[in-house]
Amino acid sequence: VNRGGSGLGVPYIDFVAPGMLAAVCMQIAAFESSYPVMAAIRWTRSFHAMLATPLRVRDVVLGHQLYVASRVGVVAAIYLVVLTAFDAVRSPLALAAWPAAVLLGLSFSAPIAAFAAWLQRDEGFNALFRFGIMPLFLFSGTFFPVSRLPQGIREVAYVTPLWHGVDLMRHLTLGTATLWPTLGHVAYLALCVVAG
Repeated sequence: VNRGGSGLGVPYIDFVAPGMLAAVCMQIAAFESSYPVMAAIRWTRSFHAMLATPLRVRDVVLGHQLYVASRVGVVAAIYLVVLTAFDAVRSPLALAAWPAAVLLGLSFSAPIAAFAAWLQRDEGFNALFRFGIMPLFLFSGTFFPVSRLPQGIREVAYVTPLWHGVDLMRHLTLGTATLWPTLGHVAYLALCVVAG
């Protein structure tokens, strides 16, 4: 990545570190919105207990998303401090990677929580993690540029929320972010949150 491929000309740690930050945010949000949501609806029925109070469904959903946002936010803050300690941050724009990480987490959390609420049995999570989360982790630009993927797979990678999060955080930590691509990434991730 320091001689081409990514077009960034940076050492590998500067390339992979923001990708790992994005991937960790995705994984935390996916886990916290899968089994815990299903458990709160079907097994422990704690969401039902909440709804027996003056809370509405919207309040329960918003509360869970705020919990996920806080969990992702704490992890992202710690991760950014570690990136700074390892000299993998090249710009003060990296401060904007923190809210971007929270937005990325919510872009996974909201749809997965909706999926968890819809599922009748937990076997659906096996497919989600095996055929969704794991391939995204490996093939959304975290470890190598998406431009290295074969035609067809590359285009699929470009429409995933993780690629948008990785690209956004990478450009923020490197200080190469520009207005319109950044706004495009933010809009895409926000659309995923709203859709969820």
